[in-house]
Amino acid sequence: MTRLRYFLHSLGTIGVLATVILIVMIGSSLLAPWLAPYDPNQIRMSERLAPISGEHWLGTDTLGRDVFSRVLYGGRVSIVLALAVTVATMLIGLVIGTLAGYFGGWLDDVTQAFIHIFQGLPGLSFMIAIAGTLGPGVESMFIALVVTSWADFSRVVRGEVMKIREESYIEGIRAIGGNHLYTLIHYVVPNMIGPIIVLFTVRIGRVILSIASLSFLGLGLQPPTPDWGVMVNDARPFFRSYFHLILAPGLCIALISFAINCIGDALRDALDTKTEKAAGWLS
Repeated sequence: MTRLRYFLHSLGTIGVLATVILIVMIGSSLLAPWLAPYDPNQIRMSERLAPISGEHWLGTDTLGRDVFSRVLYGGRVSIVLALAVTVATMLIGLVIGTLAGYFGGWLDDVTQAFIHIFQGLPGLSFMIAIAGTLGPGVESMFIALVVTSWADFSRVVRGEVMKIREESYIEGIRAIGGNHLYTLIHYVVPNMIGPIIVLFTVRIGRVILSIASLSFLGLGLQPPTPDWGVMVNDARPFFRSYFHLILAPGLCIALISFAINCIGDALRDALDTKTEKAAGWLS
């Protein structure tokens, strides 16, 4: 309860607003089949580019599809895919970074060489190259996002592990017979929970932006899938005359990224007690 109260205190006014925004956006995406007034893929050429009205709250696009319905559905694939990509990236980075940081030596040297190679490549360009080579689609986008994201996560985890392994309580655990696997599972990894959660939340926001970018470039989700990035790309030729077509999905991308980053900052402050568990065990 103390951590929860401190987390709520860390949120502040902007953080509470960000939490509300995130809950509303995720909830509306999950409940889209019940909230959307129209089928997001239903084409009505007789109503194409209809203005904002009581019948169509955000107007219609070039094919007469209801923009509000497509916005509601647009977050479903992006949020689920962002979660899947972030979990995969976290697991890969956690394993590689933990082993490299804890054991050091040649394993750390080899790992750092690969990390430097991946970090030396322009992230977005590398992502586009992978997605373009594999072809547009969810699978290729998933692979491109994971391949270009694991290095940053692994580097941060490695740094945290290197600090933790030098703590006196780790030496105490080794002295009383704790083996490497026991130490890693029970004390090293649990003491990284705070940074891992913060990295996880921040990474989700970045992945959502990357998904939107790839979809905008035609390398991610493909029409007629209702996706925010696809909607921005479809509305691009008409943004001067029908600005709301690009504003609605673009604002959703910006808001959800902002909300996730605000919550990540609050979690970082609330979970900044890395050595509490192990120190209490030794006392």
